[in-house]
Amino acid sequence: MASNKIDVRMLSKMFLAGAQNLEAKKEWINELNVFPVPDGDTGTNMSMTIMAAAKEVAGLIDDDMESLAKAISSGSLRGARGNSGVILSQLFRGFCKVIKTEKEIDIAVLTEAIEKAVETAYKAVMKPKEGTILTVAKGAAIKARELKEAGASDMGEFIWEVIKHAEYVLSQTPEMLPVLKQAGVVDSGGQGLLEVVKGAYDAFLGKELDFSLGDVSSASPKVKVDVEASANIKYGYCTEFIILLTKNFNIKHEMDFKAYLESIGDSIVVVADDDIVKVHVHTNDPGMAIQKALTFGQLSNMKIDNMRLEHQEKVVKEAEKAAAAAVEETTPTEERKEVGFISVSVGAGMDEIFTGLGVDCMISGGQTMNPSTEDMLNAIDKVNADTIFIFPNNKNIILAANQVQYMVEDKKIVVVPTKTVAQGITAIINYVPDLSVEENEAVMLEEIKKVKTGQVTYAVRDTEIDDKVIHEGDYMGIGDTGILAVGREQEPVTLAMVDEMMDDDVELISIYYGEEVTEEEAQALGDKIQEKYSNCDVEVQFGGQPVYYYIISAE
Repeated sequence: MASNKIDVRMLSKMFLAGAQNLEAKKEWINELNVFPVPDGDTGTNMSMTIMAAAKEVAGLIDDDMESLAKAISSGSLRGARGNSGVILSQLFRGFCKVIKTEKEIDIAVLTEAIEKAVETAYKAVMKPKEGTILTVAKGAAIKARELKEAGASDMGEFIWEVIKHAEYVLSQTPEMLPVLKQAGVVDSGGQGLLEVVKGAYDAFLGKELDFSLGDVSSASPKVKVDVEASANIKYGYCTEFIILLTKNFNIKHEMDFKAYLESIGDSIVVVADDDIVKVHVHTNDPGMAIQKALTFGQLSNMKIDNMRLEHQEKVVKEAEKAAAAAVEETTPTEERKEVGFISVSVGAGMDEIFTGLGVDCMISGGQTMNPSTEDMLNAIDKVNADTIFIFPNNKNIILAANQVQYMVEDKKIVVVPTKTVAQGITAIINYVPDLSVEENEAVMLEEIKKVKTGQVTYAVRDTEIDDKVIHEGDYMGIGDTGILAVGREQEPVTLAMVDEMMDDDVELISIYYGEEVTEEEAQALGDKIQEKYSNCDVEVQFGGQPVYYYIISAE
């Protein structure tokens, strides 16, 4: 029978079960995306966010609430992808602020934790919109407070009543956002949150669940290797120890230490508490890991196992060479400069364009895969500059980029909220070395407002949106504020989209064609646009982006 209190072991099971349930439902949640595009990725982003935290939880050594709270909070924060993932990570962050000092969670503490989760998430969003995951979370918090004040005493009934009310709030999201009602779906982020809570509730009830989390077991400190497989082992020594901290070890230090371990090995687990850090790594040079660890404090509980029984010398040399190459690749070799640039990009052509404009580091991502906060932190480490401008180039990446601003201590991070690659290109083109950082930021913000962007892709399902009836397989021209054109043929849809983007102020039309479009097709399209808008300059460039046949800007 379920208890009326939740201890650390039960909370751990509940969190892992919630993560698994979201992972299992992610494709269904993706399909709830309002726009019927092939990159509807709310479920994927939320799943990757929570699974990053789940790996931290699965690798925990200590069995206390503070360690669990830290694993959930920091793991989801670093793994956050997309707006939905960032909001989910902030919900966890607020929740963990309350529960980390508790030995057990009763209804009063759970209510306070839910309310803190909602408060933290709302603060993370500059302009919160109702009818979203935030609304569903707020509804759960309101119901929790109502039940607590009414004297609720049964934890199981309490959680179930909160879930039922959250389901009701979710069902009402189409009434709050007309775009949801027109598409005939509920908010995908809210649905994702509900699946997390439902999975957690199943664990609380004691249902038989698998907590292995698939590949998370690869992070286990216990490794067995047979003789036949030993020749294929890249890193030969299983190295474990505990650091007794004598110096500051914040989240940035933890990130840097993990990055260093990744450069010399794999199967890494780093779990940090206030006073100690537990470390596990497979490496070919345990001494390098130990030497680095000694910069943070004293070591104890050291254990080194040789996992090779044959072919040791050859494998060690090859792996050390690979590790040295990784260190060389990720360590800044240039002298420190005043300003650097990081851009999110997707496609070989886009990469080449940004590189030619002076971008120091590209983060692979964008429409089809939103990069995580940790991806951005790793990119920042590679740019040896006092100030770094980041161009997210997607509205679903801006929140994740904003999170790094308070996580980096030794560099000033300026996030220019570019929503498309076209805006990112315009922003960096307008950088003027003689202006101050603040002046350049102001100029960029002003210039990206002048850029209109249209993107051509195809529909993955039937729907109706923006007063347009859309059938699966239709081509769609999507503008900054909605769908501009729909049809069965690609070129007419693209031309109609451009028509909708034009006004008397447009002087330049830039066409970036994707990986599925030939140069001849793109040039023919450009010629037709040039003929119709002869007073504008028309440029055709290879973008190489997947999913989107064309990305076109008008400015």
